[in-house]
Amino acid sequence: MPHPLPSPTTPAASQERGRAVQRVTLVAIVTNTLLAIGQVIVGLAANAFSLVADAAHTLSDLITDLMVLVAARRGADPADKNHPYGHGRIETAATLVLGAVLGAVGVGFLWSSGLRLQNMEALPEIHGAALAMALLTLFAKEGLFRYTLRAARRLRAPVLEANAWHARSDAASSLVVAAGIGGSLAGYPFLEPLAAAVVGFLILSMGLRLCWRALRELIDTGLPEAELQRLRATITATPGVVGLHDLRTRRMADKVLCDAHVLVDPRISVSEGHHISDAVYLRVRAAHPEVQEVLVHIDPEDDGVLQNMAPGPLPGRPEVEALVSELLAPLALEPRRVQLHYLGDRVEIEVLLPEVPPAGLHALKERARCAIADRPAFRRITFHAHIAP
Repeated sequence: MPHPLPSPTTPAASQERGRAVQRVTLVAIVTNTLLAIGQVIVGLAANAFSLVADAAHTLSDLITDLMVLVAARRGADPADKNHPYGHGRIETAATLVLGAVLGAVGVGFLWSSGLRLQNMEALPEIHGAALAMALLTLFAKEGLFRYTLRAARRLRAPVLEANAWHARSDAASSLVVAAGIGGSLAGYPFLEPLAAAVVGFLILSMGLRLCWRALRELIDTGLPEAELQRLRATITATPGVVGLHDLRTRRMADKVLCDAHVLVDPRISVSEGHHISDAVYLRVRAAHPEVQEVLVHIDPEDDGVLQNMAPGPLPGRPEVEALVSELLAPLALEPRRVQLHYLGDRVEIEVLLPEVPPAGLHALKERARCAIADRPAFRRITFHAHIAP
């Protein structure tokens, strides 16, 4: 039994998955080619036109198999300048097309069954050899369906799963043909259109579900709430993470892309915030192999709340440093470091100074208090200094 492939979180793993999808698809192509040839030969020889029509349906599978093959090759291509997130959406588009094909096949069965029910007396007599070929096709198609579906779930390839259900639709077609041939031989010709109607509903339903799944992915539908809760738990358990908001996810074929706004202590350094961001990224990738990309935005506070505050423009570093220089000018001091904290809708300033006499520090604080009294953008100015004896 083949072992499951690792999650395609690297280009090499993604390409290996693409090759595996191609191998499965090539098996389908060879099977459909042999079956179509056999159906045409036996159908013409046995005067079984329904078997010839089923061969045409099998040939339509060849076209979709080739579509899957191309999608698997292109979908495994690494990211490039024009496709920075990779080419996984090619699989999604192919799944949408195959779902539409399944829906059309289902409608075709319903239409055909209606016509046959109205014209049962016009059904031709069929040779018994056609029944054997129809049954052989049925078992081969069912086997191909199970093989492809198992591979699709192992590889987490929706486009391959769509192709598997297309194989099942062709198996259903062969079942209809076999039922029709058997019914004709047994004297019950009504069985063929009745079976066609039932199978048509099933195929149409599956095609609509596949189309809906692909459309949800194309419009960037997020993960279910249960999976989001698992992601939230992983992120909030990371050391240094204070909170989490604006978690967004979307699918791209078998991969998941994630954006997260992570709340941290507002007074830590930029490098520590970056370290926390890296820790979140590595933890999510380790605990959730299906997540290929994690964009972590470090926030000192919930910026969703700040948007409701609608703050005005806050002063930048040049304006702040000019104010600090103005305050220090009477003491002829140069700051060792000026640290800014943009919290809420105002700015907090921390100034690290060399030694300052007690009287000078007191006067400096008083000047600072007066300076920001008429500047609502400033919350406070704090001075850190050694007190000179």
